[in-house]
Amino acid sequence: MYKAILFLIFLFFNFQVTFAQHLHANPILSPWAEEVDPVNPHPEYPRPQMMRDNWNNLNGSWDYVILEKGSPRPSGFQGKIIVPYPVESYLSGVMKPVGAEKELWYQRQFQISNTQRKGKVLLHFGAVDWETEVFVNGKAVGKHQGGYDPFSFDISEYLNKGQHQELSVRVWDPSDQGPQPRGKQVNNPRGIWYTPVTGIWQTVWLEFVPKNYIAGLKISPDWDNSTFEILPELNISQAGFKVTVNAFDGDNLVGQAEAAIGQSLRLKIPNPKSWSPDNPHLYDFEVKLVMGNRVVDEVKSYGALRKIAISYDENGMQRMALNGETLFQYGPLDQGWWPDGLYTAPTDEALAFDILKTQELGFNMIRKHVKVEPARWYYNCDRLGMLVWQDMPSGDMGNIWEPKPGIYRKGMDRDRTPESEAIFRKEWKAIMDAFHHFPSIVVWVPFNEAWGQFKTKEITNWTQAYDPSRLVNSASGGNFELEGNKLVGDIFDVHNYPDPVMPSPDLFGKVNILVLGEYGGLGLPVEGHTWQEKDNWGYQSFKNEEELWARYQRLIGDLKLLIPKGLAAAVYTQTSDVEVEVNGLMTYDRKVIKFPADAMGKLHKGLYE
Repeated sequence: MYKAILFLIFLFFNFQVTFAQHLHANPILSPWAEEVDPVNPHPEYPRPQMMRDNWNNLNGSWDYVILEKGSPRPSGFQGKIIVPYPVESYLSGVMKPVGAEKELWYQRQFQISNTQRKGKVLLHFGAVDWETEVFVNGKAVGKHQGGYDPFSFDISEYLNKGQHQELSVRVWDPSDQGPQPRGKQVNNPRGIWYTPVTGIWQTVWLEFVPKNYIAGLKISPDWDNSTFEILPELNISQAGFKVTVNAFDGDNLVGQAEAAIGQSLRLKIPNPKSWSPDNPHLYDFEVKLVMGNRVVDEVKSYGALRKIAISYDENGMQRMALNGETLFQYGPLDQGWWPDGLYTAPTDEALAFDILKTQELGFNMIRKHVKVEPARWYYNCDRLGMLVWQDMPSGDMGNIWEPKPGIYRKGMDRDRTPESEAIFRKEWKAIMDAFHHFPSIVVWVPFNEAWGQFKTKEITNWTQAYDPSRLVNSASGGNFELEGNKLVGDIFDVHNYPDPVMPSPDLFGKVNILVLGEYGGLGLPVEGHTWQEKDNWGYQSFKNEEELWARYQRLIGDLKLLIPKGLAAAVYTQTSDVEVEVNGLMTYDRKVIKFPADAMGKLHKGLYE
């Protein structure tokens, strides 16, 4: 209650200035909105795949100002903003638009003790949309472009003597006026297009490391050989180091390995336990940078033994196999939007809620749709046993069209500028690098429905070569490109609303996995839980939960008939309502589940048998 009172006081004083300029006058709120601590929001450690104890969270109240693009670093500010919530969101305390002609500036003070500055001080950003420039004590530290990938700067040389320091951040985001990846953000929200997200939307934090330190880990499971390959990224200034790793199954030490600098470690696991939705087993790792007998740096991590591959059924049709066993994958289209935080879940508990509820409803997979989540979301999928298909956020979408099911199209790639292409390639690689760690991700999806799709064959082949440990869905519901007698990538994916269909087995049925990448979209507005009072919509609308459930049962009956014909996976639209879309399994505020959970879970079991 104390946190809720503090937050409401903060909003009251800030909204007196901004009320006339806000984006949505009366947003509905999720149950976690009142749990947000404006002094210390999202206090949890933000990088579970590589943990250290020595860190400081910089989330909380910052100064902000919105200025004309190109203005000098500001000397004054318009008010307070709560980081890491986007400036357009309710939870930021601001709710103002920015746009391509303006820039958003942040500033806050922080302290560094003498002990913390003995080695190096790293400044981390989970994600900032889209172009970021960082200043420490008035000195330019660096720039970053990309709205979905984490980035960091070594700010050691920019610190003042003494404890008191100042951090300033400039952000520019052209939203749908630029070619950059931006998913479903548009300046004029409508239908399936949503409110823009500008600025810092994931945790900002300081990390204190020794002069020579472990900068990153690339952990890849080799399920066939019960082995992990661990490639450390190191920041070192001299020779003579080695890297060691201890693997634990609970409290039991089950493996050890070491390697010289520049080499990867091969960690053999005896009596291995596979990771799957039924048994999401994780191994814990201690990774150390060692000089002689002295441990210079240490991080904690984890991994899972799993393999995603193509299998064949008795009719020669391609299927998806997890750990050597065919598994039908079924999950919701998950957009990851919140009525109060937009791109940012109100709390860590809220971030995990959608995954837990999806699992409770009997799904074994989530398609993360044209958005990337914080690392902790994927960690939750890892520990809970939820398969993930990860989309690349779309952008430069001049060639949007509505596909027809089962139709083969080619030659419709967008002609993007060299700048637009370069932005896409750089951010797609950065996303794949940043999230390679998470075993729950089993499919990469470079394009969706031809939204900005370009050079399909080249991008797909690069994606497959860069990460051969996962399947690649070149264009979910989009354009398809031939390579020999098959489509590029591993998957032939069509979309259809509302009824389930499948790609034609007569075209590429035995040389590509057949997938229904989107269907359903059954809509039910629930009074008191909609983004607006009227004019909400779904692909097919219903008056009550009984009608909705009856129609959904018929969809599943029709879907089940397609599986023996070769359908290997399907994606239902969608996890929750989003703004004016009311076709979610639950309402936008997550307060009402529209379907009977137990009955839906039992219904879905029939798809996996």
